[in-house]
Amino acid sequence: MIRARFAPSPTGYLHIGSARTFVFNWLYVRKHQGTMVLRIDDTDVDRNTEASLRSIYEGMNWLGLDWDEIYRQSERLDLHRKLAHRLLEKGLAYRDFTPAAADLEDKPHAEGPWLCNPEMRALSTEESDARAAAGEPFVIRFRVNREPPYEVSFRDEVYGPQSKLTADIEDFALLRSNGMPTYHLASCADDIDLKITHVIRGQDHLSNTFKHILIFQGTGSPLPRFAHLPLLIGPDGSKLSKRKHGPVVSVTTYRDNGFLALAYVNFLCLLGWSPKDNREQMNLYELTSAFNFDGVHRSNAVVNFSEADPIDPKALWLNSQHLRSMPIEHLAPLVQQALREHGLGPYGDETFFRFVVDTIRTRFTTLLDFSSKGRAYFANDFEIEKQALEKLNVPGARELLRELAGRIEANPEFTLGSVETDLRKLAEERAVKAGVIINASRAALTGQSVGPSAFAVFMCIGRERVIPRLRRV
Repeated sequence: MIRARFAPSPTGYLHIGSARTFVFNWLYVRKHQGTMVLRIDDTDVDRNTEASLRSIYEGMNWLGLDWDEIYRQSERLDLHRKLAHRLLEKGLAYRDFTPAAADLEDKPHAEGPWLCNPEMRALSTEESDARAAAGEPFVIRFRVNREPPYEVSFRDEVYGPQSKLTADIEDFALLRSNGMPTYHLASCADDIDLKITHVIRGQDHLSNTFKHILIFQGTGSPLPRFAHLPLLIGPDGSKLSKRKHGPVVSVTTYRDNGFLALAYVNFLCLLGWSPKDNREQMNLYELTSAFNFDGVHRSNAVVNFSEADPIDPKALWLNSQHLRSMPIEHLAPLVQQALREHGLGPYGDETFFRFVVDTIRTRFTTLLDFSSKGRAYFANDFEIEKQALEKLNVPGARELLRELAGRIEANPEFTLGSVETDLRKLAEERAVKAGVIINASRAALTGQSVGPSAFAVFMCIGRERVIPRLRRV
């Protein structure tokens, strides 16, 4: 059975790139009836926070995609340490007693890349054991085979064949002097223990894969299949980052701007992947059925935004399409929640509410539009925009609306047909164009100059509210 994992680090909110990685893992697993593992990589005690973890859960829960198993690396430290010492006992790792040795590979060196500490690497087992027993701090490093060097290779599901000589791989740290595992050790130890079959992650981890393969080989564990995803970059070509770009790269920024979770998932999928038939708007079933690594691009994907507008225009377009096509029984509760957050609520019963939402959504782009552009459908206090006011100020228009209110009140029937008949008869009797009354009535009922069909507006406002609104202009 296919087992894939999503492994976020709780160092901030859920990043758009991390969210896409989760989505791609989820689609692949669900397509193949596999197991989705959520693994919280929380061994970096200096940067991880519970607030960040809650934020990540918040973002993932909003996406609406589930997982089957969940683990926290901080609860699995014994497993990580045991693997490091097993490699040490097999001679595949060694103790490095150099002060601050864990940082050596990250520091610049005049004679080219740092590869190892020859003196530490050459220590006898007896001396190493004695120094450790005496309490001398040490780092455990993987002993990369250099004599003779050989080629570490694998086939990436996205980028194809990859290889690197062991002569170019440093003796990387496994266990720090404080007993905490490095990313390489913890990640591989968990992947081995959890029997992960597919590692699907960002392209920035591709270079780490050679080290990870050495750990897998050193423990005699089967290699997972690797698929590295193209990076997400900003309009300026720089990699998206929380530090540089701020909340614009947070999943919750889109949620707070009234996005549908399905539309956002759809948008994430199109960042670096496309189906062979070039479809764009897809539901979750269609995305799952179509997803494969053949459709993942090798070039980086651009997320478009500006200082003035954090929302990608493509994402906004997709949201509008989903807003207009989503089954009304799924959309109505989301609209109700969005209204509640702005102190509004449905008018009438559930059937009437769904009718209103279904009628007015064709003009809207996000859920926020229902409480702003659509406020008149859910509240009596709304502003009349400038263009609509011009329709009301046409000579005689306000008087005509008050007369129309009387005719609607006197008519026991209140339907699209009856309202249209009353309005057109009034226009004919007063020798004015029906458009004058239609435009003025839309302005009086909704405060806007455009919207659904004129007579549908009457039905959405409802008889009880139409009559006083026409009279109060």
